[in-house]
Amino acid sequence: MCSTKDMTCEDFRDIAISPIISKLFGYCFIEKFGDFLHTDYKQFGFKKGMGCNHALYTVRQVVERFIKRGTTVNLCALDLRKAFDKVNHHALLIKLIKRNLPVHLLDILGNWLKSCFSSVKWLHVFSDIFVIKFGVRHGSVLSPFLFAIYLDDLPTVRFLIHRSFVVLYADDILLIAPSISELQQLLHNCEKELSWVDMRINEKKILFAYRSQI
Repeated sequence: MCSTKDMTCEDFRDIAISPIISKLFGYCFIEKFGDFLHTDYKQFGFKKGMGCNHALYTVRQVVERFIKRGTTVNLCALDLRKAFDKVNHHALLIKLIKRNLPVHLLDILGNWLKSCFSSVKWLHVFSDIFVIKFGVRHGSVLSPFLFAIYLDDLPTVRFLIHRSFVVLYADDILLIAPSISELQQLLHNCEKELSWVDMRINEKKILFAYRSQI
């Protein structure tokens, strides 16, 4: 356990309190326009009836399929750096435009995102109010859906690497490929997509694994 003098801002996590009207807006949006919020079947986070066990089962099935084909299995686990707080609103709106979201809904979401203000309370002291220009709103039921849409192109980032596989659980990403070279190419393609949406991989939490064929 680190001492107080060794602590930095990175050691603290905020507890966000959102206005009731903002929470109601999120519930109403999901109820009325949930069809626009679907994500790839390889994203197991933020889905009703889905959980970590389903993601693990899928990974196991993919690994066994590779081995049955007589290939090795190479995996790379990625973690995104402060992913929810780094969502670029312009990139998110572009993702929503590609889903043919009606213009009036895009305007509403755009205004909702850019009209996010906050203040920090420490003991009995409040900071000045400041605008939040990045990230999805903390405490909103709509935010997990928007974040999943933000990363929804990652499972299809394989391009010409047809034998590789990408599994997501919220902001955790697992890359699976039958060879080191294909895994490197898959990682490179993912980095390009993440760079486009202003996301950065936490290099300290990259984990590689290898399994030979039976």
